Amino acid sequence: MSQIAFVFPGQGSQYVGMGRALAESSPEAAAVFATADAALGEPITRLAWEGPEEDLNRTENAQPALLAASIAYLEAVRARWEQLEIDAPEPAFAAGHSMGQYTALVAAGALDLADAVRLVRRRGQLMQASGTGREGRMAALIGLDDARIPELVRRAGEHGVFGVANRNSPGQVVMSGERAAVEASLPIAKELGAKRAIELPVSVAAHSPLMADAAEGMAQVLATITFRDPHPPLLANADAHPLTTADACRAELVDHLTTGVDWVGAIEAMRAQGVTTFIEIGPGQVLTGLIKRIAPDAVALATDDKAAADRLAIPFADAAAIDG
Repeated sequence: MSQIAFVFPGQGSQYVGMGRALAESSPEAAAVFATADAALGEPITRLAWEGPEEDLNRTENAQPALLAASIAYLEAVRARWEQLEIDAPEPAFAAGHSMGQYTALVAAGALDLADAVRLVRRRGQLMQASGTGREGRMAALIGLDDARIPELVRRAGEHGVFGVANRNSPGQVVMSGERAAVEASLPIAKELGAKRAIELPVSVAAHSPLMADAAEGMAQVLATITFRDPHPPLLANADAHPLTTADACRAELVDHLTTGVDWVGAIEAMRAQGVTTFIEIGPGQVLTGLIKRIAPDAVALATDDKAAADRLAIPFADAAAIDG
């Protein structure tokens, strides 16, 4: 079997109803949601399954709900592989997009599920409070040549803190910073060739220096949590260097709050190490779409199948049936 990587989505992939059909058909998935509810002392599951959407999309709710749903997909897929007598693939890497790093750490055995759910709840709260007095914003840019980004950062940065938050795929970046700088960046980006420049409906400047208070708060919380060495290794969000120790994983969760997510760099790094197949584990297919644009020659599979009654796609099931 080819080299495989498991990838886990970040905030933005959540939707009302995620994981409900899966939990109804998979005891393993249902157990994950029950663990998340117990860890938080409240029914995050009900919010994930029933909404309202406005409440689910709040950062402090979206993150634990999405983490629980993603691990539910992972456990359900593992159980189905076992039922189908498919040898579960051993991934060469695990990688999470932003908050998805917490999910990846759970999948890699570096962090307990209950701890992770509580941590992302606290992460969301700290992010919302960080940068008080310096209103944060984010914007998505489509079709801007990467070579023009330094000029955009320089010019918009004259209005306040401003930089790249997410490098998602060729021609798709998310910028983050103070409101005045982000607002100023939109016409500048269009002038520099962006096809679209859209302010996002968020009130925090994620992955920017405005998250310094959140990073400091998370460092204090993370110091009290038990981490283990991950298997497989993760890749750091900012520069895709391998994370192979418990201490490196803990440091990553602090650092990535104030630095950007280079998803292009992460996918290219895994391709360079021989990964040919990426499996997106969790709600939605956002990362699958990005990977197809970053590495068109790679295989990108999503476990969330809208056409399936239980919303679950089973990677390699067709090949197993043929082999059988």
